Amino acid sequence: MNEIPDRGSQHGDEPTSQAPAGEWLEGARQRVAGAVIGPKARQIGRVEEVGDGIAMVSGLAEARLDELLDFGNGRFGFAQVLEEESVGCVLLDMGAGIEAGDQVAGTGDVLRVPVGEGLLGRIVDPLGRPLDGKGEIAAAHREPIERPAPEIIAREAVTQPVETGTLVLDTLFALGRGQRELIIGDRATGKSTLAIDAIIAQKTSDMISVYVAIGQKSANVRRAIEAIHTHGAPERTIVVVAGPSDAPGLQWIAPFAGMTIAEFFRDRGQHALIVLDDLTKHAATHREIALLTRQSPGREAYPGDVFYVHARLLERAAMLSKENGGGSLTALPIAETDAGNLSAYIPTNLISITDGQIVLDARLFNEGQKPAVDVGTSVSRVGGKTQARALRDAASTMRLDYAQFLELEMFTRFGGLSDARVRARLARGARIRAILSQRPAQPYRLAEEVALVTAVQSGLADSVPLEAFPAFAAAIGERMKGELPDVVRRIEDEGALDEAGRTALEDWLGGLAGEFADTKKVRG
Repeated sequence: MNEIPDRGSQHGDEPTSQAPAGEWLEGARQRVAGAVIGPKARQIGRVEEVGDGIAMVSGLAEARLDELLDFGNGRFGFAQVLEEESVGCVLLDMGAGIEAGDQVAGTGDVLRVPVGEGLLGRIVDPLGRPLDGKGEIAAAHREPIERPAPEIIAREAVTQPVETGTLVLDTLFALGRGQRELIIGDRATGKSTLAIDAIIAQKTSDMISVYVAIGQKSANVRRAIEAIHTHGAPERTIVVVAGPSDAPGLQWIAPFAGMTIAEFFRDRGQHALIVLDDLTKHAATHREIALLTRQSPGREAYPGDVFYVHARLLERAAMLSKENGGGSLTALPIAETDAGNLSAYIPTNLISITDGQIVLDARLFNEGQKPAVDVGTSVSRVGGKTQARALRDAASTMRLDYAQFLELEMFTRFGGLSDARVRARLARGARIRAILSQRPAQPYRLAEEVALVTAVQSGLADSVPLEAFPAFAAAIGERMKGELPDVVRRIEDEGALDEAGRTALEDWLGGLAGEFADTKKVRG
């Protein structure tokens, strides 16, 4: 927002013992000669109505859309609706002290947010004001919250992986740098947890993470921040918070401010991941502002531009070409459904904008399958093009095998098992489901994922009892790096395994599975 220049102390312009009087006098003459003298034109309006975070202002005939308006005493708003006789202004605070008849001045500028490395490790509001008690933000500069999306010619194909550390995502619905993948599901099905786990997994990567909380409960935001600080890399994470009690204007600008903050790193050739939690609440805020500013309601009372609002926001996520720095911005927007209804207005809008969706199912969640990803309705439109080759080879038929298992399991509930082949397929599918279950804040490394999938898909883990699978997976994580250092290094560095490496991995997994099959004990 408008910065107040430092005017110095009261006697800052007087000559000192270090500066001779002649030099001081010459400097004063230069400042006087360079001063601009004359009248300054300033557009002044008046508040006609104010309430619920909205002010209707008259007298600002030259105001532009999204222009920053100054209400005095450090209170600002931005023009959202331009009418012939008035301007609908969204306040950035709740408007305490603003009354009808107060003066409003146009600034000629748009809303800007501080960006730069000084925000790393900080918790801020959508205006860049610190919320963590660590002092002022050392920003590189300020950028508009509304910026055009990169042109098609400036983009590169999405081919580099985003390793989320969540096995069900990395194997079945792989994400790429520059992708926009929607996480959608009913309330309390683990949507935020899945996104936070993706941020935690970047602890060992080169990606900067930005978490934007839009209207979330303070307790939920606190848990997310604690998880990042305990298990992730908080020094490479920025948290932007617009609470439910904040002004609608702050909640509305939050995702746009977060995008601008993340784009700073993308435009420098770095890689960034942004989580928008969640856009359903943002859409409700947009509807509230639209109704208060007397815009025409449409389907479900949302204004007609709600699709455009989210489209222009999410289009800013992209993988830039090498000529434009080669940086990337990956977006994980979150949306909430009601009773699993994916055909509602906002969910269908977001599904059509993004490059795929991860659907979380309340029934699976209640049955204890976590993450509760519905593999039948989830999809990534980038998919295997971004997967490491070793993982892609290991999981080539995994999704089909799991889908067949789910169908067979449904039919066998009505009768006995028909033959040995069906029983074997059910046993294999149950082990796939076992490895897809994962505790929060415990991301897998790529080598561990390759080993787990290889163990199940190759049949090496068929002898491991289901109740021993958590201990079996833990043993892979604990022992693989020490006992198979060459294989781990090859997977982590090159993402691929040759025939000798694959044979060594299978032999080691066979021996490990034998330990659990022989003892029948659950360790750890």
